[in-house]
This record gives sequence, C-alpha cells and structure tokens, in this order.
Amino acid sequence: MVATSHLPIGRNVRSYRRRDGRTLTAIAGLCGITERYLEMIEAGSKVPSADVLARLAAELGVPLAALFTEAPVDEPATRVSTAPAIARALMGYAPPANAAVLGPAQLRERVETVWRIWQSSRTRFTEIADILPALIEDVEHAVRTHRGAGDAAVRREVLRVAADLYGLLRSYCRRTGRLDLSLMVADRAIRAAEDADDPVRIAVGTWNLGHVLLSHTDPGAVEEAKHIALQAVGQLRHAAPASPEAAAVQGALELVAVVSDARRRRWTDARRRLAERAAPLAKQVGEGNIAWTVFGPTNVALHAISVEMLAGDAAEGLRLADQIDTGKLPSRERQFTHRLELASCHALRRDDAAVLVHLLDLEDLAPEDLVHSPFARDMVLQLQRRIRPVFRRQVSGLVERLQLA
Repeated sequence: MVATSHLPIGRNVRSYRRRDGRTLTAIAGLCGITERYLEMIEAGSKVPSADVLARLAAELGVPLAALFTEAPVDEPATRVSTAPAIARALMGYAPPANAAVLGPAQLRERVETVWRIWQSSRTRFTEIADILPALIEDVEHAVRTHRGAGDAAVRREVLRVAADLYGLLRSYCRRTGRLDLSLMVADRAIRAAEDADDPVRIAVGTWNLGHVLLSHTDPGAVEEAKHIALQAVGQLRHAAPASPEAAAVQGALELVAVVSDARRRRWTDARRRLAERAAPLAKQVGEGNIAWTVFGPTNVALHAISVEMLAGDAAEGLRLADQIDTGKLPSRERQFTHRLELASCHALRRDDAAVLVHLLDLEDLAPEDLVHSPFARDMVLQLQRRIRPVFRRQVSGLVERLQLA
C-alpha cells in the first residue's frame, strides 16, 4: 500500500473545497464518488486514482498540479527574469535618428540566427539576452525609416523581418515572466504583418497572441485563445493561396484551439480536433519548422500526450509517449516541454524515481529552461519534500544547482 502521509493532496482538496464554500456531498456527487470516499481522501487515508484526481481538480477549478503542492496556489508563480536591456529596447529607447539604417537582408540574417539560438541552444536565455537589445533597436529603426517613404518592396520586407522578431520576443517575454511585454510584442507582430500585407504572417502573429492568452489563468482568456485562433484559420483560408506554409500555420492554430479545449477540461473536443483537424494537416505538410512553429506529425502527437496529461490519464499519456521519437525535433524548448510532461505523468503515478530521472534529463537538455519553468521548479521542490533517503543526495544537488534552497 502506498504511504499517504507525505502527500498534500487531501488537505489541498479540503482547502480548495472550503475556499469556495462547497460541501462534501456536492463535490463527491459531481465527481462520481461517495461522500465517505472524499472524506478519506481529505483525511489522507486514501490516495485517489489519476482519473479521480483529474475530476476533483476540474470541479474545484484548479490545475491538477495544484493538488500536489504543499501550499495551495492557483498557478506556480513565474519569476520575472527578462533582461532589463531587452525591456528598455522594447519600450522605445532607440538609436539616434541619424544612425545607419540596415537593409532587410542583413536584418533577416540576424533574426534567423537568433531564432536558431532560441530553438536549439542549451543556454538560450543567456545567449539571446546579449543579442536582442541591439537587434530590436536596429529593426525598429529600419521600420520607422521606411514607414512613409522609400522603396515599397524594401519596406514590406523590413516589416516581415520585424514580425518574425516580435514572434521570438513573444516567446522570450512569456518565458521570463513578462506577460505584459509578451502581449505587446504579439500585437506588434500582427500589426507589422498587416502593414506588410502578408496573410501567413498575420496568422502567425495570431498564433503568437493565442499562446499569450493560453498563459493566463483566467478561463476567459483561455477561451479567447481558441476563438482568435479559429478566426485566423478562416481568414487565412480566404486570404492566402494553398501552400505548405499556409497549411502548417493553419495546423499550428488548430493546436492552440486543442490546448484551449484541454485547459477548459473539454477532453472530447480536444481529442476530436487533434484527430480531425490537426493530424490531417500535419500529414499534409510533414515534419518541419515553418514560421518557427515546429508543426508536423510529431508535434501533433506531443499534443495528444498533453491532452491526456491535463486530463489526468497518466497511463495513456505514457503509452502514447512510448510511440514517439522527439530526437529530431528542431526545437529544444518543445523537447523540454514534452519531457516535463512525462515527469508530470510519473508524478501522478507517484513514481518518484522516474520523476527524478526525467528532471535530471531536463537539466542536461535545457538547464536554463528548468530554472525558468515555474512548474518544473515546483516539481523539484515537491520531490525534495517526499523523496526517499536513497535519492535525497541527487535531489538536494538539483535543488542547489537551480538555486531553489
């Protein structure tokens, strides 16, 4: 029998239930369990199955991970770690008006270089923090210079470069705890793409905006992410000719809708959209990284695992994971997210040894991502509180290296 005294699940369920003034009878009935069984869960004498855990989290309106934390919280807090120089550049500290204006080809090369670093480097946060401030200033200076005069073709290409840079900044700002800046640059990406009259990049900008909205805990924002994503799908079909690029971006937008459905506990809708909308598009375009979305069959399969993890079905999530090879994914960030979800599945099954193995693997894969992920940090701290003595040294070392002590 699994020991339960070290698991905070019961007291967290009780805390969230009482917070909302709801009775044992009401919650038990909605979750399809007896009142006595819920009493035993709250007392810590019973450990619920993954399915029951998922139903409890859904009815209590909290993330599944919140039932495992020592102190009940709605979401792990993201530490603000945005490089000050990047924030200053985005807020308008630009070079003098007579500074040299770089051409679109040179700017394009620099933006694509920083994108490759962002998607492939183990130390991506540190590396791009040194590069982005000057790049932001140079790109925005070029946009301002070409705004009202000059060659229309050059102006359009500069705007496309700006849209691509803002897409990267959306991801960086979100990962470093500045959702306000992330929202701002996502909007700038859409505006730049609209000024360039580029339907595919407009859709990519909406994909970026959808990810910002998915980062919020507000259910309304999560629902809005699906709405704008599907609206962008319709606009893209109407405005852009059929092409691999348009199909890949459409597929990426469908995945935003999938995540929105899963985050709002609409598991059937999420699974159906994956199978009927995203998977056929992935088969059509194949593996790739069009518009830096990493959309393709592997990414669709990874979203299927995400849906099962959010639904609390750890066994199904791990079964699906056994069928996927992520080694060739061009995005280290996507690989990191996948392996973190596997660690979460093992945590649901209370297999702490497997959780530790995955966390150490994540540290090797992307140490800076491990530091910047609130969910990963929380998982490490929870593991430290409950781990068996035989693994304590390895966990304590991980805590120290992540500076969580």
